[in-house]
Amino acid sequence: MTDIVSTEIGDARVTWHRAPRARLVLAVSHGAGGGIEARDLQALARVLPAHGVSVALVEQPWRVAGKKLAPAPKTLDAGWRGIWPALAAEGPPVIAGGRSAGARVACRTAAELGAAGVLALSFPLHPPGRPERSRAGELLGAGAPALVVQGGNDPFGKPGEFPADPAFTLVEVPYADHGFAVPKRAGVGTEQTLAVITDAVVAWTRSLP
Repeated sequence: MTDIVSTEIGDARVTWHRAPRARLVLAVSHGAGGGIEARDLQALARVLPAHGVSVALVEQPWRVAGKKLAPAPKTLDAGWRGIWPALAAEGPPVIAGGRSAGARVACRTAAELGAAGVLALSFPLHPPGRPERSRAGELLGAGAPALVVQGGNDPFGKPGEFPADPAFTLVEVPYADHGFAVPKRAGVGTEQTLAVITDAVVAWTRSLP
């Protein structure tokens, strides 16, 4: 089921994968370079409903409008805020999530929106090759239990570059890049890689109150 949700910066699109008896809603948005067809987002939509978590795949207004470049962070945040009431109307507590730029949006807005948790997939800790430009403050300031799922070879921040902090749990996806692709020489297939992601998210959602 797909809903169109109007926001102050344009229409967003929410594609629902509902659990029969949902205890949580996981709302996840895409990054700046792709849409909800991302392999990790689609895997979560397939797996989580069987574990009592409805998944809402959120396409930001700029993407729905057919634009190729994401707008400024404050505009992204405004779009996410506009979508939130439709997510909360489902009833269960809502986890704010996203991949890459979408993860940053989720972190920046989680506290004000009252998110039950934050799921950050491929969190862009810094621009590639620029570790001094850390965005760790966004993650540490989320104000809700957070799970970071990060590729072992992500140029936007390898797992070892993240600060050790009880504000979030970090799960490494071995050999994976920013899109969770794994080189053939690693000897690990796509399905195994996606299982690492979905298993981690299922276990984490069970730990939430």
